[in-house]
Amino acid sequence: MSDWSSRDIFYMQRAFRLAEAQLGRTGKNPAVGCVVVSSSDKIVAEGVTGDGGVVHAEEFALESLSGRAEKLSMYVTLEPCRKRSSSNPSCSSLILASGITRVICATEDFHPLGAGGINFLRENGIDVVTGLMKEKGRKFYAEFFETVTRKTGELKSV
Repeated sequence: MSDWSSRDIFYMQRAFRLAEAQLGRTGKNPAVGCVVVSSSDKIVAEGVTGDGGVVHAEEFALESLSGRAEKLSMYVTLEPCRKRSSSNPSCSSLILASGITRVICATEDFHPLGAGGINFLRENGIDVVTGLMKEKGRKFYAEFFETVTRKTGELKSV
């Protein structure tokens, strides 16, 4: 999709501002920003990767919502993770359980534990759109992606 509304751009810019404010504080995890918006076009929750990277941005935002998040859209700067530790569910699983109906991602994640969240959500009926501010996302996460490719030995196109 190339025809983004001014509101879409506004919410993704907000998500990037949240992520930028957390740079250098998230340990080995990338700083991710997340904004949840209602069908009446109001921000109802926000999240950012926690200090040390323990709490993910999507998890933080969803925790602040009470009840199911039906008819809500989530703007996130990086693809929601697909895998996590056995004691922490993945962000894509949390999103699915929450009732979020639409997820807008700036860019895909190339980390083996992060990748796959978009496909998982789509396979489970969530409308996922990628590419909003994609170039900004690729530049913002370039160092993280480079670290991932060095560790895994896989060369991914960024």
